[in-house]
This record gives sequence, structure tokens and C-alpha cells, in this order.
Amino acid sequence: MKSTQRVSDLKTMSPDQLQEELLSLKKEQFNLRFQRATGQLENTSRVTEVRKDIARVKTMQRQKAQKA
Repeated sequence: MKSTQRVSDLKTMSPDQLQEELLSLKKEQFNLRFQRATGQLENTSRVTEVRKDIARVKTMQRQKAQKA
């Protein structure tokens, strides 16, 4: 998914939805780290994508908190 699409999707989410998204991304990041450690990771670029998505979600959470 392109980052501009991703950002527009995140802007429409509520704070609770953003928190759920952050939780699922962190779980995915943990699983990817585990796969890398055991040598089972095939798509290494996904680690970077997930890390950037986590940053995007945290940024949106902070912006929404400051507006409120």
C-alpha cells in the first residue's frame, strides 16, 4: 500500500482504531523479528514497512491527541 493511501486511511480512524492498529503492527513486528532470528524470513523489506507503519500510526495518534 502506498504511504499516501496509508496516511489517508489512518486519518479517518478513531483513536481506538488507531490503538488496535498499533497493537496488530507491533505483533507483526515481533513475529517478523522471530522469523528473522530463526532464518525463516523471506520478505526482509516487510520489517522496514512495518516499522514505518508503526511510526505513522503513532504520529496520527499524537496529532489527534493535540487537536483534542
